[in-house]
Formats: sequence, structure tokens, C-alpha cells
Amino acid sequence: MNITFICSAGLPSLPGLPGQPDQPETTASVAGDTLTVDGLDYDLSAVPEGGFAEPIGDHPFVGRIRRSGGVLSLSLRWRYDAATAEAHQPTVAPVLTVVAGAVPDPIIRKPATPEA
Repeated sequence: MNITFICSAGLPSLPGLPGQPDQPETTASVAGDTLTVDGLDYDLSAVPEGGFAEPIGDHPFVGRIRRSGGVLSLSLRWRYDAATAEAHQPTVAPVLTVVAGAVPDPIIRKPATPEA
């Protein structure tokens, strides 16, 4: 599965809980033609070879989902916490190929600070 990430920073904090975003960062995984995003499964097996699907309803996709040569290609909204990310992210949307398992985080993170 070829995934283009449409990244969105700056999750707002909950009132009274500074630094705690009201939406978790996006997580995803791939198993065959199923993409799981934030715990919800999206079965993409109906996308025909050489064709596309136009997602409807509430979903994390941006634009059409295509299948070519047996490989699904899609754009995915990816939320992240700006507090843990480097200020400068790539200007070109990251694209990763994931065959199976967890989708790697496309965000460039700040170095971890050692505990005192």
C-alpha cells in the first residue's frame, strides 16, 4: 500500500490540561487490503484493479483510492502533536510503502530529552 501523508499539526489542548491534545495522534496499520486508522478498519478490497474508489462519509482519506498492479495508493490525513515535532517538516507530502504491520510515523520528531 502506497500512502501519501497529509500531515496536520497543532492539536488543540483540552481546557485545564495544557499540553494534552483533545485528539490523539494518528496511528495506522496495514493487513492485506485493510487499513486500520485510529482503531477503525477500512476494508479496501473492493477497489478494482486499474480503478479507483471515491470514499464517502466520515473517513481519514483525501481524494481517490486507486489500485494499479495490485497495489493500493491513497492519501491519508495524519494528525500529530506539534509539541513533539520538529518545527520544520518536509514541504513535500511524505509517501511510504507499507506491505504489512504498523504504518511508520512520517513526522520528524524532536530529540528525546533525558530524564533528570
